[in-house]
Amino acid sequence: ELKEIVFIIQSQSNSFHSKRAEDLKRDILKQAADLGKELPTVLLIHQMDGHEGAWTILPLMRDFSVTYGRNSSWIFFCEEDTRIQVVKLLETLGRFDRSKEWFLGKALYDEESTIIHHYAFAENPTVFKFPDFAAGWALSIPLVNKLAKKLKSEPLKSDFTIDLKHEIALYIWQKGEGPHLTPVPEFCTDDVNSYEVDHCATTFSNFLPLCGEPVKREDIFVAVKTCQKFHGDRIPVVKQTWEREAALIEYYSDYADTSIPTIDLGIPNTDRGHCGKTFAILERFLNHSSPRTPWLVIVDDDTLISIFRLRKLLSCYDPNEPVFLGERYGYGLGTGGYSYITGGGGMVFSRIAVQKLLASKCRCYSMDAPDDMVLGMCFSGLGIPVTHSPLFHQARPMDYPKGYLSHQIPVSFHKHWNIDPVKVYFTWLAPNTEESLHGKKAGYSREDL
Repeated sequence: ELKEIVFIIQSQSNSFHSKRAEDLKRDILKQAADLGKELPTVLLIHQMDGHEGAWTILPLMRDFSVTYGRNSSWIFFCEEDTRIQVVKLLETLGRFDRSKEWFLGKALYDEESTIIHHYAFAENPTVFKFPDFAAGWALSIPLVNKLAKKLKSEPLKSDFTIDLKHEIALYIWQKGEGPHLTPVPEFCTDDVNSYEVDHCATTFSNFLPLCGEPVKREDIFVAVKTCQKFHGDRIPVVKQTWEREAALIEYYSDYADTSIPTIDLGIPNTDRGHCGKTFAILERFLNHSSPRTPWLVIVDDDTLISIFRLRKLLSCYDPNEPVFLGERYGYGLGTGGYSYITGGGGMVFSRIAVQKLLASKCRCYSMDAPDDMVLGMCFSGLGIPVTHSPLFHQARPMDYPKGYLSHQIPVSFHKHWNIDPVKVYFTWLAPNTEESLHGKKAGYSREDL
């Protein structure tokens, strides 16, 4: 029965995202009403009070078990852009014995061991499957109850949440004692308009959001963090690739080099975190850039970014809201920690977010503290949630499953290790690839990247 499914939408409190999640909730409930069925429960994760780490899902298992453990059969998780055919989803879940422990989803796997998964399964990374959240994924109630019991006796140990889908699959697998992910062909990430989706219970709207005209080039101020030892190899890559897309760009270093040019902020370079430098950049943006410039982007000198796509993406966000946008990681979320935007993929701030941050007393606890984590801690203390976009990437294209990137139009990648960064940029991020084909992906080969 439909009423035995609890739908959980991975929503966010930012107004753009919460509206999309509400639209999906309405669509699910309308489909249920049109079927004449008793309405299912549909929950938005950002509305679950008291859980800074609700987005990591595992801390909610005990609540799910207590609230739904008796009268429900399935918890079905989806993203705000997942599209659900309720009748087909019912038929699909109906194939599985709900009295058993099931972990269902569209399977992803690593082609080679990768840093974002701590080089797990290095011998043969393809053996371990984890779910593509965009297609939706499901847990049977017996498995939810088992996980809740385990969490009660063994609290979550991991300090960092880096790739949630992989970490949840690892936790459920329990070193081979728990269930593996069961691949479900009806859970799809094909576009809803694709001719291939007739069999699909779920689809995914895999476009770059555009909410009106892209923001103007002059509305984005780009700050590049660098240091003298990288002026010769990393800065030329920026100049060959994405610099031309940026109208307002400055390079901040520990040495003023007029040939680039770089600006010496008077902050010595550190080998570890760059908190002092980042806060100096924030102060400079607030006090020395035009107050009419609503957006600041801070990137590393080895970040590859599409400003062209970022302008489209930012058309969906209200610059009058405090926005802190990028790829979300978590620290200590099982024990009252905080979420943060990981710096390598690029950190995007609305001017109002910078104003609120600098008006507070929150600052670096040391000059070489990790800047992205300190920012996350500060914004958490101010009650300003980070806003996650999976289009920003802390690592290289080869560090992600091909199936995961296949339904993305990425905004950034990071690191120059063992790759040709110029080639990566022109293959994955340059304008006039899919843009020139009316939103369809260009037919270039990404296999060697």
